[in-house]
Amino acid sequence: MRVLFVTTEMDDFVRVGGLGAVSAALPRALRPFADIRIMLPGYRDIIEQLTHLQIVGRCPAFAEMPACTLGRAATRDGLPVYVLLCSQLYDRPGNPYGDESGRDWPDNDIRFARFASAAAELAMGSLDKNWAADLIHANDWQASLVPAYLAWRGAKLPSILTIHNLAYQGLFPKESLRRIGAPESSFHIDGTEFYDQLSFLKAGLVYASHLTTVSGTYAREITTEEFGCGLEGLLRVRSDASELTGILNGIDESWDPRSCAQLAQQFGAGDWVGKRANADYVRKQFGLAVSRGPIFGIVARLVHQKGIDLVLSAADEILDAGGQIVVTGSGEPALEQALIDAHRRRPDAIGVAIGFNEAQARRIFAGSDFTLMPSRFEPCGLSQMYAQRFGSLPIGHQTGGLAETITDGETGFLFTQPSRDSLLGGIRRAFSTFIAQDRLDSMRRSAMARSFSWTISASCYSALYRKIASA
Repeated sequence: MRVLFVTTEMDDFVRVGGLGAVSAALPRALRPFADIRIMLPGYRDIIEQLTHLQIVGRCPAFAEMPACTLGRAATRDGLPVYVLLCSQLYDRPGNPYGDESGRDWPDNDIRFARFASAAAELAMGSLDKNWAADLIHANDWQASLVPAYLAWRGAKLPSILTIHNLAYQGLFPKESLRRIGAPESSFHIDGTEFYDQLSFLKAGLVYASHLTTVSGTYAREITTEEFGCGLEGLLRVRSDASELTGILNGIDESWDPRSCAQLAQQFGAGDWVGKRANADYVRKQFGLAVSRGPIFGIVARLVHQKGIDLVLSAADEILDAGGQIVVTGSGEPALEQALIDAHRRRPDAIGVAIGFNEAQARRIFAGSDFTLMPSRFEPCGLSQMYAQRFGSLPIGHQTGGLAETITDGETGFLFTQPSRDSLLGGIRRAFSTFIAQDRLDSMRRSAMARSFSWTISASCYSALYRKIASA
């Protein structure tokens, strides 16, 4: 079965959030089941890393979208990758979605519609004369127009859209319809229109053959008013028709503290001296005081969704009880500054590194005793899985993937409300466990024994691909 996996991030080349990790791991896990190929925009970072790029097709200008070319290359382990080449759209500084100061590019409608339109052409067999897809798997709002372009061109190709985070919807003024060559007739309540704006994500929710999201709990949550972001009615319709499936993400096998090369010292379950060596290293790296108390780690995008403000409001109690906090990530400037200010007030007990470095993230998971995840909502979450594998017990809000992957009181701690008081309840339970050595040892062993293999997810997707393709 030939599958085109359309994404705007892939850890091999470029990463902003969890989508990059999924796009690197899931297609690889699917290789035994399908001829799977990735399609990415030709960002500067990607072009610089791909030395052997063969041009296989050309897309003429369309509506207000420029002409572009399609290149084909492969990852080091042979996974085929298509790259859409258009320097005026993708060869820019900053990240895939915005400039160096974090502002979205004003032409993101053109940038990602051009990408989706070309992906539809490739899947239909009109770009690479040697390959066409049996099914297309699009990811998040940036690729959500792929099923729409297929429908607008009369193609009968089956498609899946995976919602990694419903809160990001790709909203643009109605005038964008003309700019991207979308039919005016699609702009209505049962089509691409969302409160008088064009919604890329809604287009995908309407036109895709099937929808998936990254945990079963989140699949249920997004059909409710609380989590549906205004799209719960449409999602309920798709769910009632058995056209919305939750498939939990996994993590790759490199997340093993016994063999991870980035750690200060490798260790396994029961080797708490090895884990303590990583804690000592983290304290030294972040300039924290020598301490016998627990380290609370945060490895996250620093945005409102992740509940970083709740951690800041609980910080004094953590420190007063003898804990220390170590944070790495980037995101909203106000939250970044608030964390920097907290570090300046207590440099002996709060360490902050703005930005993301995977080696540093791994060392924080290995060195911390607990990982804070007070997300207001969390479609799946990966940090709680990484943390458990590295013996850092997650403290998470009981929502989405956190509710599915943390066993309360056994591999971590769940709390029920995204509030300071509820979070503090989880933190106090963690402190009680920390001083009860046998209980801490038992929970760490249980957490480190968890398997979050992509093999399970891949087999679920493979079955879904075949079901949809034969429908």
